[in-house]
Amino acid sequence: WGNGGFGKLGHGDQQNQLLPKKVEAFAGQRVTVSAGRFHSLAITADGAVWSWGNGGFGKLGHGDQQNQLLPKKVEALAG
Repeated sequence: WGNGGFGKLGHGDQQNQLLPKKVEAFAGQRVTVSAGRFHSLAITADGAVWSWGNGGFGKLGHGDQQNQLLPKKVEALAG
């Protein structure tokens, strides 16, 4: 919940959320999340790393500078 700018909440849009809302990409999973000012990261139980939000300067780890409105797996860290 909070400011949805750059898609950092992971709901597929840039809408602000006043109340907690599940990130559907992780429905039914237990994940560990780290939320920053402009982007967020998650690690799933299988060790996969996911990122979303502001992609400036390559900070999401996808090899580009694209913003991600939904969680996207960081393939460079895949086992």
